[in-house]
Formats: sequence, structure tokens, C-alpha cells
Amino acid sequence: MKLWGGRFEKETDSLVDQLNASISFDQRLYREDITGSMAHAKMLGARGIISQPDVDAILEGLRSILEDVEAGKVEFTAENEDIHMNVEALLTQRIGDAGKRLHTARSRNDQVALDFRMYVRSHIPVIVDQLLHLESVLCEQAKKYQTAVMPGYTHLQRAQPISFAQHLMAYANMFSRDVTRLEDCAKRLNECPLGSGALAGTTYPIDRRQTARALEFDAPMSNSLDGVSDRDYALELMSALSILMMHLSRFSEEIVLWCSWEFKFIELDDAYATGSSIMPQKKNPDVAELVRGKTGRVYGDLMSLLTTMKGLPLAYNKDMQEDKEPVFDAIDTAELCLPVFTAMIDTMTVRTDNMRKAAGRGFINATDCADYLTKKGLPFRDAYTVTGKLVADCAAKGKTLEELTIEELKTVSDLFEEDVYEALNLENCMALRSSYGGPAVSETTRQIKAIESFVEERTRR
Repeated sequence: MKLWGGRFEKETDSLVDQLNASISFDQRLYREDITGSMAHAKMLGARGIISQPDVDAILEGLRSILEDVEAGKVEFTAENEDIHMNVEALLTQRIGDAGKRLHTARSRNDQVALDFRMYVRSHIPVIVDQLLHLESVLCEQAKKYQTAVMPGYTHLQRAQPISFAQHLMAYANMFSRDVTRLEDCAKRLNECPLGSGALAGTTYPIDRRQTARALEFDAPMSNSLDGVSDRDYALELMSALSILMMHLSRFSEEIVLWCSWEFKFIELDDAYATGSSIMPQKKNPDVAELVRGKTGRVYGDLMSLLTTMKGLPLAYNKDMQEDKEPVFDAIDTAELCLPVFTAMIDTMTVRTDNMRKAAGRGFINATDCADYLTKKGLPFRDAYTVTGKLVADCAAKGKTLEELTIEELKTVSDLFEEDVYEALNLENCMALRSSYGGPAVSETTRQIKAIESFVEERTRR
């Protein structure tokens, strides 16, 4: 008979058992379930709700189950539906009636709410550490390429000269925001639902603050209905992971472009690329493509749980059993993608010569030409028009702006002097962009130091 089968006179249909069971995926909560049960048992003993000998037997039994699970000696069964009932059944088999007293003043509703919250909490630092490592790698790469000129793009059209360092630090800043989003999520989720019972608490004189402290929560959740029905923390985590994956996907898209012969800005290490089964010349950026592709599944995980939760009345509903698989998948995907992506960036070869060649075409110093005229006294809009005419003339002649003679320049404006060539030099164009956040070495140095301080502060915690 099932542990909840007291009022039932008939066995459930086998198909219902298959539909109802969650042990195939929630067994990964075994450590959280056992840890929560140990805290609950200690509180029951401290409050005199069960005897100390029973508490001691429960704790010893739970420790032995944990050891056996981690040693691969335990096989969970679908007959017991979920991780909670599997652990309780094992405990009762090992210690007898004392095991049946563990569930006093507790429901599976607050039990699963606790386990799931603890699981999410434990994985946030893992992902944060992976992000911090990625940021450190970006900083080290950026230091090497502070003077490497490349074209910056808008609309995927060459726009203005930047450095490869500035481009990398743009992503480092995105990943810093990902870190702080995850940190915020960790702060908000750190309230303990244990003691909420099925929905309305319990008549036993429990001490919810004791269990909250024992499990390293800041406080118990203040409303028992909310305690068993809240999954905001899971949604918030998947939202943060979706944004993180979006950042990785954008970066991956650029890696794919930069690896192509059309760009050839970088080359990936052989360990982070693959070949073709038919074309021997191919070196494919599959790591970047897979990260880009896996972003969609994390989005799907988020939408899955949002859709599950949107129509649920308070408090617990069985629909909420569908919360775990998307969260597990989103966590697994992020934790798989981040280390391999970081290693790919760390080992790539940067082709600064090709970046510089690309920067030399496309008139990315046109704004600097207009600024030159503006500084000579011409209104910017007029300077913009003059420069536009020069670009059209260059395009027709197959020249760049800096290849025009001073005579050709003066045909559109007498303000041009020999110093214009210094203003049009791409290295100078980049170096002079020293406004806060720009590509000048002084600014990329500041940006790198800021990210390094951000990483160091969190590493010391």
C-alpha cells in the first residue's frame, strides 16, 4: 500500500502510477531531502514533539541512506513515486516505527518546496563562479589587444574604429550583470518554506526559525500558503539564465562570423572546433553554434514553467510537479556551456592583421573626418554632408578617405589642411576616443581594472 493510501480501497491504475511518479527526475534532490529531514527531526526533538531516541535513530538512518545513495547502493523505485517517499520508505525499513514519526508536522508540499529551493540555491554559486572565470579570461585577452584596431559595426555594417579589447569588455560587462542578477535571485530565495505544512501550517508547536537557521536561510517564509506555492525563485533563476544564454549566444554569433573566411578575425583552437565528414578543408565552430542553439532550450524551459504557473490557484497543485525538469535542464545547460565557451575564448588565436585590414575599408573614419571639419568651425550637419560627398567620391574611385590627395579634399572644403591625415589615421581615431567607456587604451585599461575588481571582490567572499 502507498504511504498515502489509507482512505483508498482500490489500487491506482498502472498508467496513473507512471503519470504520477517523479522519481526519474527528482531523485537528484536526495541530498537536499535528507538534509531538510535531518533539520526537521532535530527540531521535532527539541520541541518535544518526538522523543530524543527517535531523533537519534532517524538521524543515524538518514546518514546511512545518504552514504548508500552516494555509494550507488540505493535503487529508487517508481512505486514510491518521488524522492521524499523513497527516502521515508527506506528509513522506515531500516529503523522501524521511528521512521514513521519523521513526517510529523510536515507535508510533502513544504518538503518539496524546501528541497527545490535548496537545490536552486546550491547551483547559483556554481554558475556565478563559472561566469567570474569567463570574465577573468576576457580581461586577460583584452589586455593583449588594447591597441588592436578593428571595425565596430552597426547593422552589421562597418561603422567606427574600436579595439578588440573594447569589444571583449562589452561582453565582460554583460556577464557582470548576469552575476548580479543571480546574486539578487539568491538573496530573494533565501527564505525557508519548511513548516508551512500542506498549506495552513500545523497545530504542533514547531519552531520554524530553528529549521530556517539550521538550513542557513535568512528567515522562514512569512505566509504558509505562499510557502508551498511559490516558484518565483525558479522563474527568476531561469529568467537570469535566459539572459545569460542570450549573451553567450550573441557572442557565439560573432565567433561564428569571425571564424569565417569572409572575416578571419580569429581562429579557434583545434580542441574547440570540429571537421566535416565529407569536406576535408572544413574547420567548424561547433562549440559556438551549439551554445547559440542551446539558448533556445533555456528560453523554452522558462516559458514552460511560466505557462504551468500562470493559472494555478493557491496553494499547491500537482501541476507544480512540472517545475523541476525545466529548471534542472536550464541549470545543466548553463553549467555545460560556460566552461567550454570560456576555454574556447581562452585558446583562440586573434588575427589582428585581418582586423586592421577590415578596418581600413568601409570608411569607418568618416565621423572623424566630419569632426575634423567641425573643429575647424564648420557646423556638424554641413561637415556631415561634405564628408558624405567625399565617401561617395571615394567609393566611385575605389579609394579610402586617407588616400585622397589634399587637392581632392579641398574641392569640397577649403578647411582641409595637411593635418587631416593625422585625424583620419585609424589608430589615432581609436586612441582619441577617450570618452568614458570608449576604446582608447586609457579607457579599456579602466574597464579591465573595473571587471578585475568585480571578480576579485566576489572571489574573496
